[in-house]
Amino acid sequence: MKEDYYDILGITKNATSAEIKKAYRKKALKYHPDKNPGDNEAEEMFKKSAEAYEVLSNADKKARYDQFGHAAFQGGGGFGGGGMNMDDIFSQFGDIFGSAFGGGGGGGFSGFGGFGGGGQRRVKGSNLRIRVKLSLKEVANGVEKKVKVRRKIQADGVTYTTCDTCNGRGQVAKMTNTILGRMQTAATCTTCGGSGQILDNKPSDADNQGMKVSEETVSIKIPGGVEEGMQLKVPGKGNDAPGNGVPGDLLVAIETQDHETLKREGDNLHYDLYISICDAVLGTSKEIDAVDGKVRIKLEPGIQSGKILRLRGKGISSINGYGTGDLLVHVNVWTPKELNKDQKEFFERMQGNENFEPKPEKSDKSFFEKVKDMFS
Repeated sequence: MKEDYYDILGITKNATSAEIKKAYRKKALKYHPDKNPGDNEAEEMFKKSAEAYEVLSNADKKARYDQFGHAAFQGGGGFGGGGMNMDDIFSQFGDIFGSAFGGGGGGGFSGFGGFGGGGQRRVKGSNLRIRVKLSLKEVANGVEKKVKVRRKIQADGVTYTTCDTCNGRGQVAKMTNTILGRMQTAATCTTCGGSGQILDNKPSDADNQGMKVSEETVSIKIPGGVEEGMQLKVPGKGNDAPGNGVPGDLLVAIETQDHETLKREGDNLHYDLYISICDAVLGTSKEIDAVDGKVRIKLEPGIQSGKILRLRGKGISSINGYGTGDLLVHVNVWTPKELNKDQKEFFERMQGNENFEPKPEKSDKSFFEKVKDMFS
């Protein structure tokens, strides 16, 4: 089970953005690989801290995490639950470290491709985005989808050489005159585009970066309980990067299809069941829709319109893994609008009959009480 992001950074859920940043910097400096060479545990903590900060420093991701926990990023989100690498950390959070480790713009981490220690920068390929449409059944139970993706990969036989302009760093030093004097900054190398490498051998089927388009079938595991608009991430299934770069990611936007009779509310489902006065008086059994097919329910004689029957565990799987919601059946007694002579005479005779007079019991909740129960 994954550790709580707040516990990793040693903060509470009420921490401000400044406190989150301060806590991350403290952890990052403590476990920075330059301070802990060869220490795999420190490296792992370094990555965990960066993953936690990447989510908690983003208001939208933090809100999703607070509501759904790690399940909100299953298959993706954040750094993809462990699919991150050191290049992600230094390219996104290099400013956190300042000049504590080498002074370069990216944190100066030579062992994993930082800019300050003389190592080669690894460029990340571009991300791809697709939409996946799910039925209510797939949303309820989770599903594994196989989709065809056209992505750029390095062509067979392509070779690269180290860029002479930046010596493989992907960046060049640039001197700028400011009111404080001359300052040195790092800029992306225009010769190699930041990859640190130049195309040496270009196969006939490759573009000017040594890439070709290939169609690949990608398997996407989608957890139960996802909602419209959620985005999952499949690490490494985006476009490749030239040379020794790392692939981008496949971002999967979730779309949900409406069900003909079932309506979703959080983890619960709602179903409107209409019955006749005869069925309400005499009792009956009815077959209704459920997410996995049909189910039969029994209606007791004398059931009242507005009664809500709860079928436990027949709803949507919780995205947090905390069980399954319920199916709420709303009973509606249908009053006929037209009667023949005999039917009309029957009801006329029943007017004033004590068996037909409303006699609500204390256990019969009002409409407002039922609404309150639904949301409690």
